[in-house]
Amino acid sequence: MSQARLMDGTALAGRILDETAKRAADLTERTGQAPCLATVLVGEDPASVTYVRMKRNRCRKAGIESRHVELPAATTTEELVGTLRELSADPTVHGILLQHPMGPHIDERAAFEAIAPEKDVDGVTFASFATMSFGLPGFVSCTPGGIMRLLDEYDVDPAGKRAVVVGRSAILGKPAGMLLLARDATVTYCHSRTADLSAAVREADIVVAAVGRPRLIRGQDIKPGAVVVDAGYNAGNVGDVDFDSAVERASLITPVPGGVGPMTIATLLEQTVDAAVTAARQS
Repeated sequence: MSQARLMDGTALAGRILDETAKRAADLTERTGQAPCLATVLVGEDPASVTYVRMKRNRCRKAGIESRHVELPAATTTEELVGTLRELSADPTVHGILLQHPMGPHIDERAAFEAIAPEKDVDGVTFASFATMSFGLPGFVSCTPGGIMRLLDEYDVDPAGKRAVVVGRSAILGKPAGMLLLARDATVTYCHSRTADLSAAVREADIVVAAVGRPRLIRGQDIKPGAVVVDAGYNAGNVGDVDFDSAVERASLITPVPGGVGPMTIATLLEQTVDAAVTAARQS
């Protein structure tokens, strides 16, 4: 069997960002106000600092204003909620990104719920999960949304397919499964308590690995011809799938890096412009 074709997230994300930049420029010209994404960072986690800097750079290239709020590591949940509510009430802010992790003393869910749904461009609130699950207008979680765009780009129709999502986080695994279900896939969620994970994966036409454990999914467990989406990112540019063995059995596979990651940021910025366009229409 020939090697799997790579699903090039970098190329697709580039096209999405080009279109996003055109829409941002058009909106700025028409209204005099650029789309604005506020990023909130609690503490100085090195990876988070790097991610936020990268997102701000992408904002600048796309003609999106970036407002960065840095809070000390000792910030309380109450203080963080207050900051997020202020940003939600600010008409010059169109999207809000709360970078995580935030430290064990923060009630992460309370913080997310302080973000107004119409500014939840990262798709992390209860409201966004509900609209995703029911197929209603709203913002998708960025990584699952990016995964669906990649599947569409490579003509992968989930309808009737057996999809296995490995991971059940609130902003990746769970919404990825709901988006696949909305497209008529038969979805199985797997996680740390799943008995015989290998057997579940072997049945999958579409595998989404989103658990944060390097090379957890082995090539020998990939059904020949399956589509493999690796949403994991671990130290040393290693995903949750053992790429070298999986590429010999899959029909399509995302590389790490260059697969899902660029799509996450592209979806975030696209949704920020969507939020700004909606706000301008309603003003």
